[in-house]
Amino acid sequence: MRAWTVHSPPEPPRASVPSAGKPAAEAPRRRKRPAGLVLVPERFSLLAALFPALWFLMHRMWLVLVIYLALAVLAAVLLPAGTGFYVGLAAQVLVGLHAQDLRRWTLARQGRPAVGVVLGRDEEAALLRALAARPDWARLEAGMEGRMA
Repeated sequence: MRAWTVHSPPEPPRASVPSAGKPAAEAPRRRKRPAGLVLVPERFSLLAALFPALWFLMHRMWLVLVIYLALAVLAAVLLPAGTGFYVGLAAQVLVGLHAQDLRRWTLARQGRPAVGVVLGRDEEAALLRALAARPDWARLEAGMEGRMA
């Protein structure tokens, strides 16, 4: 069995209540984030180790990608000529080991905090187990607000 971190959907923006006689200002349109829970596995990521920039792009981890590229350029400029290969190889292994942790950090920065940990053999089994243990998460999975009517 594998451990999965469960991240809640972002909080919906609170609507401002217009004062009497004044129309509410139209809020700028924002892209809709995906609703539902996000499950992140606790494991080594081979794809992140082999193709880190593409893996960061695939998971929309822009800040992590910029930091990774800045460190790669800095290492290429500052390291002696003979050590570049070994440092690069070590960096790739570290990215593979910490890719899921960086993904959790990015989700938390986006307003999707970790709300629990669940065990399951795959993502679907883990999601079913999480929803069975916490029925209130079913509302989050359905994309509904956290309030009851």
